[in-house]
Amino acid sequence: MSLRDEILEQPALLNNLITSRMDFFRSLAAEITRPEAIFIAARGTSDNAARYAKYVWGVKNRIPVALAAPSLFSVYGKPPQLSGMLVVGISQSGESPDLLAVLQEANHQGCTTLAITNQPESPLAAEADYLIDIQMGPERSVAATKTYTGQLAAIAMLSAAWAEEEENAQQLRDIPGMISQVLEQEGHIQGYATRYRYMDQCVVLGRGYNYATAYEWSLKMKELAYVVAQPYSSADFQHGPIALVSSGFPVFAVAPSGQVFKELAQLVSQLKEDHRADIFLITDHTELLKQADCPLLLPGSIPEWLSPLVTIVPAQLFSYHLTIIKGYQPDAPRGLSKITLTR
Repeated sequence: MSLRDEILEQPALLNNLITSRMDFFRSLAAEITRPEAIFIAARGTSDNAARYAKYVWGVKNRIPVALAAPSLFSVYGKPPQLSGMLVVGISQSGESPDLLAVLQEANHQGCTTLAITNQPESPLAAEADYLIDIQMGPERSVAATKTYTGQLAAIAMLSAAWAEEEENAQQLRDIPGMISQVLEQEGHIQGYATRYRYMDQCVVLGRGYNYATAYEWSLKMKELAYVVAQPYSSADFQHGPIALVSSGFPVFAVAPSGQVFKELAQLVSQLKEDHRADIFLITDHTELLKQADCPLLLPGSIPEWLSPLVTIVPAQLFSYHLTIIKGYQPDAPRGLSKITLTR
């Protein structure tokens, strides 16, 4: 199975996860009652899922969320005090020793631990008190795609279970269909990739829930197409890095409807009108799309808190097609392997 195949099977896999396992998440939420705080250990793509969790569990459940520095545990041997926290390990493979070290220390300190992984037989899963198996099936391509959206879905489903609001569950059930709609635009996305054949650097902008999308999109362009893609919060970008942008500089932006849309829309307009940036824009606002050199229209009415499950999919497809157009191999990026064993 190729990377493109794994991208395209996401709607079916997510639909199965969301429709068949909501009761499991309700039972899990009943056992892990709303924690005082959450501490997350993750690396790579899973770290971007953790960025999403920071917003979802923070906004929807009002839980403080901190992201771990695993080296404090595995290298320096000076772990922080974690008492009272739910400690979560997020990993596609569940095999990274530094993430395992975080959960081992958390268990030593008497914390409740949870693993979110695609490998239920992994060391991380065995170490955790509780396990969320995202059930995305074998992911053979080095670049994570379906396991990333599976992690996002699991995070959102646990949030919905903690909130005990049926509307949240219904909104989740609508997401696979919205992803299918985006996949229908693959022809446009492939055409846009041709425009950037010679691109070697760019910036990727998002904010709020889609701060995670900016990071994950930039990672996919780095590891597949070898583009120096720098992710920024649109707020941080205006505190200095905006000076990078001159005429024709590529800017990739994710701006769906929601609380941060107005600020993002103003920045996109500024970058086009004042800096003459080359803009690839993902949004559901047709008026703002007029500012884009490469516009990609999202389905309407995506709940902001779930939008990263949809917005990352065209970004994955773009990164795939850009890699092909540049003459590289998307299923075997240089210097990378499927499992990275950091310590």
